[in-house]
Amino acid sequence: MKIAYLSTFYPYRGGIAQFNASLFKEFEKYNETKAFTFSRQYPDLLFPGSSQLVSETDIAEKIDAERILDTINPFSYLSAASKINKFNPDLLITKFWMPFFAPSLGSVTRRLKNTKRISILDNVIPHEKRIGDMQLINYFLNSNDAFIAMSRTVQNDLLSLKPNAKSILIPHPLYDHFGAKIDKEEACKKLNIPQDNKILLFFGFIRDYKGLDLLIEAMSRLGDTYHLVIAGEVYGDYSKYEKQIDGLGIRDKVSNFVRYISDEEVPLFFSCADVCILPYKTATQSGIVGISYHFDLPIISTDVGGLREMIGDFNTGLMVESPNSELIANAINEYFSSGKIEEYKQNILKYKSLANWKNLAREIIDFSLSL
Repeated sequence: MKIAYLSTFYPYRGGIAQFNASLFKEFEKYNETKAFTFSRQYPDLLFPGSSQLVSETDIAEKIDAERILDTINPFSYLSAASKINKFNPDLLITKFWMPFFAPSLGSVTRRLKNTKRISILDNVIPHEKRIGDMQLINYFLNSNDAFIAMSRTVQNDLLSLKPNAKSILIPHPLYDHFGAKIDKEEACKKLNIPQDNKILLFFGFIRDYKGLDLLIEAMSRLGDTYHLVIAGEVYGDYSKYEKQIDGLGIRDKVSNFVRYISDEEVPLFFSCADVCILPYKTATQSGIVGISYHFDLPIISTDVGGLREMIGDFNTGLMVESPNSELIANAINEYFSSGKIEEYKQNILKYKSLANWKNLAREIIDFSLSL
């Protein structure tokens, strides 16, 4: 097949670019595949992080993507569609995760000729809703022929808006480009965190819906043998979490790495930890699960969105009934006292056999041929 893949690629950074690069490499093994990406992804004014582009320390897959689409320039929508049409693909793949991208991606997909259009949905309904979101989402959904969902929550959201949508459900693959796990003692030493404590890891972008405040509150209910590592770039103001940490008197039990974490550093954080914590208030699926499983690290997660499908259904950790700090603290204590940690790690191996890039690419191709 000839496949055009329009989404975030190098030189942009982050989990979506990493996802696209891994899937692109599988597609191109057996298909004529061409990557297209943004000339401008977000205006700087709207981007809450430090940079949209890879740094020198990122282990970035340098996919040779043609930069054709400016999300806020409608003239580029026409030229981007023209360039993709010249490639004459049998299949267009896009990735959708927030309404901001609906006008640009939706306008391009609507202008493609004789091409099947499939979108991989990270989210349908956003975690943080704004006026006009639903109109934008529907505009994008109606420009596609079919969809890939990686959780039942996302698939159900899709069907609530587009009941006749053609879709399939495929597990989120594991991120496998970060290298090998290292010795815990060595990782703790390099990060200057206590080596003999039970290390809890909160990793990824820090946003309100991810429930870091609940985890900090839970730390105040745990003994001094527990230590929390917070690693990730903040979207918003981190000072409220600093005040909470100081107000609870747990400063010595928390290590902050509140900044963008380069790919090169990722193994340090997942190697130092005894468990990864997802105290989310809302969720669909999570790419953090894919990173954690790559390092054979079990997870404690709140039972929201599609997280149970990735964790509870495979018995790779513990599910917390609801986003509540006391329940989270109880689950953390149970995790270390249950004697099941090795069982969780063995079950991660079973998940790995299903959730990989080869399976995802094959299922998308088979699905497209059925349309």
